[in-house]
Amino acid sequence: MKFRVERDVLAEAVTWTARTLPTRPPAPVLAGVRIEADTAGSLSLSSFDYEVSARSEIPAEVGEAGTVLVSGRLLAEISRALPAKPVDVSLDGTKVVVTCGASRFTLLTMPVEDYPALPTMPEITGTVDGDELTSAVAQVGVAASRDDTLPLLTGVRMEIEGENITLLATDRYRLALREMTWSPAAPGFSSVALVRARTLSDVAKSLGGSSSVSVALSTGSGVDLIGFEAGGRHTTSQLVDGDYPPVRRLFPSETPIHAVVPTSALMEAAKRVALVAERNTPIRLSFSDGQVVLDAGQGDDAQASEALEAVLEGEEISVAFNPQFLLDGLGALGSDFVRMGFTHPNKPVEFMGQDSLDGEPDTTYRYLLVPIRFAG
Repeated sequence: MKFRVERDVLAEAVTWTARTLPTRPPAPVLAGVRIEADTAGSLSLSSFDYEVSARSEIPAEVGEAGTVLVSGRLLAEISRALPAKPVDVSLDGTKVVVTCGASRFTLLTMPVEDYPALPTMPEITGTVDGDELTSAVAQVGVAASRDDTLPLLTGVRMEIEGENITLLATDRYRLALREMTWSPAAPGFSSVALVRARTLSDVAKSLGGSSSVSVALSTGSGVDLIGFEAGGRHTTSQLVDGDYPPVRRLFPSETPIHAVVPTSALMEAAKRVALVAERNTPIRLSFSDGQVVLDAGQGDDAQASEALEAVLEGEEISVAFNPQFLLDGLGALGSDFVRMGFTHPNKPVEFMGQDSLDGEPDTTYRYLLVPIRFAG
């Protein structure tokens, strides 16, 4: 095997492919990146941990075709550190020699014959705008659980119905829902998939810069897979197995009380007031005509309070929230104003964005947060 490739192209491709390599691989070969050089002038780099696969294709001047397996993290570090010159890579016995300008590295190869075959990318089922995918996944991902003892809740439920996709995530304390449109390959396409939130977030960040991302979904035929492709980069992931709880019904059908507050002002006030909130201590929001008062701390502890202008419709109400969960939801809205809908001081509160104080709420993104009960 022998090829030459531009340094930046190689560094970017290796870094992207190696990003999902397991920290503690179940088998030594799974710490490797598989490099396949084709005399047609292309280079394919791939990684796989039995759950998530990544493959990147880049142009290269290939002198001799071949396939090798080398340490992915080491190759990524080396390729990023090389000078800005063409990189020559060749196989010398059981070693790979990387030469760039005056720099020369020798890497040991791993037994490529022991490397598992990558899953086949399912048939493309549709395309979605890259920026919208990035935005939607970020908004929903904040509510996904990080607790691996509850694997179902570490996933994002993707419901596809025709040209509409709904993303749902919950960690039992908050629930996020985002609706978006896409272009299905077949009209009337319908499916449901539970995708790991970490994988979906990584895909959205790394492929979302493309104008269009292809989505490939395969369910009910052995291994259930979802795949994403953009700009010569392919990722597949096994879907999470199990029945997701019926969380949609948790959203209230109507909210007799609602308040509208400038989003950034509320976030800044919440950050300040939360400075005196001990770990797991809530901050309280008390809504009355024309204002909301935020306060935290009580008794002999440090205390803080701040008042903001707010529009309230309905009776006065006070609720308390985990400060970080509140900030996560406000930060995900991406709107100038937040509309908070209440049914009862101890019932979940619905957050939606608004462009103006008296405008209509944007129902494409909804964040539901369970309040913390407080004394008094």
